[in-house]
Amino acid sequence: MGKLDLKTDPRVEAIFAKYPDFVRGKLQFLRALVIETAKETEGVDMLEETLKWGEPSFVTKRGSTLRMDWKEKSPDQFAMYFQCTNRLVDTFRLVFGTKFQYEGNRAIIFDLNQRIPELELKECIKASLTYHNVKELVTLGI
Repeated sequence: MGKLDLKTDPRVEAIFAKYPDFVRGKLQFLRALVIETAKETEGVDMLEETLKWGEPSFVTKRGSTLRMDWKEKSPDQFAMYFQCTNRLVDTFRLVFGTKFQYEGNRAIIFDLNQRIPELELKECIKASLTYHNVKELVTLGI
């Protein structure tokens, strides 16, 4: 794959600094997984890390925005969010079944103490980062 141009809004670091210690590392792990997947994905040469709805988010030219967050109202969980108007989460459910816990058609939910299935999650991330290139494929290239 080619070189990845990563642009990070400095406000993202401030959001990560505000997360409680017990979840910050988990979210930083997701963040690192998104960046690693972008570097490994053909056609993704620019990744913008920004804030959407006050949450750390990632945007590519031909992809669908993905976000991550932890919320006080569900302190034992954190999540990776996808645009609910596309078929990403429905496809993840079709391909991976019970490998993940889902929230409707908008998120994959993780328990604080669970082992994250990295390879499968990277496939979900890749589908999101390249969504507009793969949206016509039955399983989005997964």
